[in-house]
Amino acid sequence: MTDTQEFDRRMLEALICPRSQTTLEYDAERQELVSKAAGLAYPIRNGIPVMLVDEARTLD
Repeated sequence: MTDTQEFDRRMLEALICPRSQTTLEYDAERQELVSKAAGLAYPIRNGIPVMLVDEARTLD
């Protein structure tokens, strides 16, 4: 597997932001799941979302 492996978009139906408990948006270009409510972007590594607040990037 590589870092550019496609994320299974069906996972979006099951995943929510651990901080805000809201739905996420998939950013294919940056390979992240974005929570606008929490202002965080969770990385997707090797096709697997890393749903840890400590690993999330703060949105600008």
